[in-house]
Parts: sequence; structure tokens; C-alpha cells
Amino acid sequence: MTSPGERSLSLAEWLVLCLVCEQPRHGFAITRLLEADGSMGQVWRVPKPVIYRALQRLEQLGLVRIVEQQPSSQGPARSLIDATAAGRRAAAAWLTRPAAHTRDVRSELLVKLALLDRAGIDPQPLLEAQREQLSPVLGALRARLGEAAGFDHTLLLWRYETVSATVRFLDELCGRVTAR
Repeated sequence: MTSPGERSLSLAEWLVLCLVCEQPRHGFAITRLLEADGSMGQVWRVPKPVIYRALQRLEQLGLVRIVEQQPSSQGPARSLIDATAAGRRAAAAWLTRPAAHTRDVRSELLVKLALLDRAGIDPQPLLEAQREQLSPVLGALRARLGEAAGFDHTLLLWRYETVSATVRFLDELCGRVTAR
């Protein structure tokens, strides 16, 4: 069970928390990972100010803490940040939860898959949970599609095809993961 503060974390905050859970880091190191050419930036890019605000919020929520001040020849001392036990539990739980809304699948699911891959964790449970979450949505859209007209039909068709493509993607990825 997550606290109200944990449930309201933004995708950027979750991403920063998960990166800190991998190993203690300072904000500059996280910024490098989340730059356009960073290993995680190719999935979800987060601007430097957002990263530092995320670290402040995560600290306020008790999910991360400063463990050491490291001197720097390029400016002020850098704060080495590590996840707390609560932060590790929250991140582990979040990584296994499917995206709640269809509109969030593209961003949230890809971030989670990238993080799971970095950690060497099997993504199959997440993939199956996400498919299970989307199956009733797909059925409901299909049922409504036959009755819709005009732009309502266009919009429903767009949503149906988007969810259908996502389910096909999940099926393909599940098949590849199982084959390994």
C-alpha cells in the first residue's frame, strides 16, 4: 500500500526515485542519465530543474535522503542521495503496477520496461498486468464503436486502434520474453 504522497508522484519523480534506488547518486549524475543522449533520456527526457525539484520532493516525502556531501572542483559540494527503505518499497511496487490510464501507457510503461531491463528484472508480470488492465477497455471500445457516428466514431476508432496496437505490442513482447 502506498501513501497518498507516493500515489501522487509524477512520472519524472518516479523515474528519479528508481534511478536513486539503483545506486546512490547526486543530481548531476541523474541529469546526465536523463539528458536527450543519456541512457534513460532516450525513453523519457527530464529537464535539470525538474530533476532537482523531484529530489527535493522525494526527500520531503521521506523516500530519499542525503547520505554524503562530496566536494566538487566545479562548484558547490554535491549531495549524494540514496533511497530510504520506504523509497525502495515504493519504487519496487510502482515498477510492477500497470499504467492506470490508457493515455499513460506509452510513457509510463516504456519507462518501467527500461528500468526493469537496467535492473535485470523479468518484465513478464508487468506486461501481463498491463494487458489485463487494457483488455476490458478494448472490449468496451469495440462495443461502443458499432453504435457511434460522426466524430464520435472517429474518436472511438482512434482510441480502439491505439489500445489494439498496445495490446499487440504487449503480446509480441510477452512472446519474446517467454522465448528467452
